[in-house]
Amino acid sequence: MDIYDKEAVSVNISERLRALREERDLSIRALGRLSGLSANALSVIERGLSSPSVSTLYKIAVALEIPVTAFFEETPPKQDVVFIRSAERNRIPLHRGLWEGLGGEHYDGLIEPFMITLEAGTSSGRFHMTHSGHEFVLCLRGKLEYEIGDHAYLLESGDALLFSASLEHKWHNPGNTVTSALILIAGFRPGESPSQYHIASRDPDGTE
Repeated sequence: MDIYDKEAVSVNISERLRALREERDLSIRALGRLSGLSANALSVIERGLSSPSVSTLYKIAVALEIPVTAFFEETPPKQDVVFIRSAERNRIPLHRGLWEGLGGEHYDGLIEPFMITLEAGTSSGRFHMTHSGHEFVLCLRGKLEYEIGDHAYLLESGDALLFSASLEHKWHNPGNTVTSALILIAGFRPGESPSQYHIASRDPDGTE
């Protein structure tokens, strides 16, 4: 599957943006001033006539003082049993990649499994991340390098990594092909959603 397949994004950005803006009692013109985007550009997005880039969504998110993930996920009811077919996964575009939820966003428990698919050179950003819980990584294809503290671990297809997520860590695709990995985070603090740290991926230099 092409990681930029538009059908993979199972969310209506236009409706979500309008709802988030109206919740904050902001006009399109006011949001334009806060975000540095034109009112016309925002209006076109809200009417579903244009799909915003990831960098545009980040500008809007900063203006609304929300995480960029707020555009893609509404708070679902938590369940004791979660069954999700492949076509029904929550899919969120990364900068040059794709994040796919595997049910953790719906599960009433402290575990979040998800998959990331990354173009060559894509990274989680220049800064390390930390969060509560334990993180398990299984490289499915390509290469994925994890930096944990002062150590670097190069995972290739079939390799696995397990560590305390309270340690500073970041990742990037050092190869010249697409990488896919299964990541599972468990035992985190109630109310925390650590998978969100892995959604805001950027270029290797940390810029959009």
